[in-house]
Amino acid sequence: MNVTEQPPEPEPRSPGIHTVRHDLPVSGELRTFFAQDWDPAPTPSVTPLPAARHTPARRARLSALFPGERLIVPAGELRVRSNDCDHRFRPYSAYTWLTGLAGEDQAGNVLVMEPSGAHGHEAVLYLRPRSPRGGGDDAFYRDRRYGEFWVGRRPDLDEAERLTGLRCAHLDRYTDVPPGRRAAQDPELTRALSELRLVKDAWEVEQLELAVRHTVSGFEDVARALPRALAHPRGERWIEGVFGLRARAEGNGTGYETIAASGAHACVLHWIRNDGALDPRDLLLLDAGVETDTLYTADITRTLPLSGRFSPAQRQVYELVLAAQEAGIAALRPGASFRDFHRAGMRVIAEGLAEWGVLKSPEGDLHRRYTLCSSGHMLGLDVHDCAQARAETYLDGVLAEGHVLTVEPGLYLQPDDLTLPPELRGIGVRIEDDLVITAEGARLLSGGLPRTPDEVEEWTGTLREG
Repeated sequence: MNVTEQPPEPEPRSPGIHTVRHDLPVSGELRTFFAQDWDPAPTPSVTPLPAARHTPARRARLSALFPGERLIVPAGELRVRSNDCDHRFRPYSAYTWLTGLAGEDQAGNVLVMEPSGAHGHEAVLYLRPRSPRGGGDDAFYRDRRYGEFWVGRRPDLDEAERLTGLRCAHLDRYTDVPPGRRAAQDPELTRALSELRLVKDAWEVEQLELAVRHTVSGFEDVARALPRALAHPRGERWIEGVFGLRARAEGNGTGYETIAASGAHACVLHWIRNDGALDPRDLLLLDAGVETDTLYTADITRTLPLSGRFSPAQRQVYELVLAAQEAGIAALRPGASFRDFHRAGMRVIAEGLAEWGVLKSPEGDLHRRYTLCSSGHMLGLDVHDCAQARAETYLDGVLAEGHVLTVEPGLYLQPDDLTLPPELRGIGVRIEDDLVITAEGARLLSGGLPRTPDEVEEWTGTLREG
C-alpha cells in the first residue's frame, strides 16, 4: 500500500460524542465538508402538547408539598442492551406526568423545580436540543446515541418551550444546578409523585380509554390469527407478535411484556417466555395492553379456548373466575376500601373451591394456594401504577372518583398439584378488565371484549370465520 492509500489519521475524539472503535475516522477535509451547505430549514410548526393544558396544575400540586425545596425529576438515561445497542427508551412516568413529554428523544433530560418566591417553584426543563450544523460540532453525524443522522431530530430549545410551556435550558447548564430532592432516589418525593397520580384527570381517563380501544383491536387480531398460531411450533410467540404489531402500529408499543400462556403455562402468573406450541385441547391466557403515544397503558386478560369451545372442566373453572370478577366489580364505589373488591372476589373463589371438594371449608386463606396474588391494581402511566404510594393512601386506602384500576381474579391449578382432581390440573384462567371509579360506582372501560363463556365462544368463532 502506498502513502496515498493510507486511511486518514483519526482525529482526537470530540468530548461527549458517543462513537465506537469500528467507526470510520473523519478527516479534516470531511469534517469541513460536513459543516457547510445545509439548508436553513424554517422552524417547523409546533403546537402545545395536549397534556400541556394539565401539567401546570400537576406541578402546582407538587410544589405545594415541598415549599422552598429544589425538586429534580429526571427523564432517565439510556441503558445498554448489548455492546453498543441500547434498549428502546421510555421516560420515567413522573417526568412525563409533569412535562407531557413522552418520546424516545427525552433520554438524559431533567425537570428541575426551582424554589421561587415564598412558596412556589419555577419549573425549568434541561434538555439536549437539536444538534447544530457546523460551528465545530460534529455530533449530528457522528454521535451514535444522540446524533440526528443516527437517531432522528430532536426539538430545539424554542420548540421545546412551545411544546411544553416550560422554560427550557441546554442540558449542559444542568451541571450548575445545586443538589435537591431527586425523584426515584428521595423516598418522600417519590412517594408524593405516586400519590399525586392516584386520581386521574379527565384527559388521563381519555388516554386510558384510547389504550383500551387499541387493546381490544389487538385481541381481535389475535382471535383472527389463532389458526396460523396453532400451526406454528411456537404459537405463543406468534400470538405475542400479532398483538405487538397492533401495539406498535397504534401506540408506543406494549405497556408491559405480553403474556401469551397456553395450557399449563397459564398457571405461571408472569409467563413471558412465550415459547410454547398451542394445543387445541388447551386454553390460551392472553394478558396484554397497548401503551398510547402518551404512555398510558391498558391491561386486559382474556382466557380463550383454542378449539373454539370450552371443555366441561375448563368451563367450570372459567365460570367460577367470572363469578369472582363480577363480585369484585360490584364492590367498586367511591368510599369503599381498596381491598374490598379483592375480598369479594376471593369469597366467591373460596366458596367455589369448597363446593368442588378441593377445600374442606371456605374459611381461612387456604384458597390462596390456587389464586396466588391480589385481584387488581391501579392503572395509568405504569401498568402497576402509583406503586410507591404509602399503604394508607393506596392498598389500605379508599376508592375515589377518578381512580382507574383493574379487577383480575384468577385460578391457577398447577399441573402437579395432587390436591386437585386430575381433570382440573394444568388449567389456568384469569379474566381482567379496566374500570374507572365514578360518582355512581364504576364504569367498565374494556366492555368491548366478551366475558361470559358463551360470548367468548361466539366471538372467537366469528372472528376465525371472518
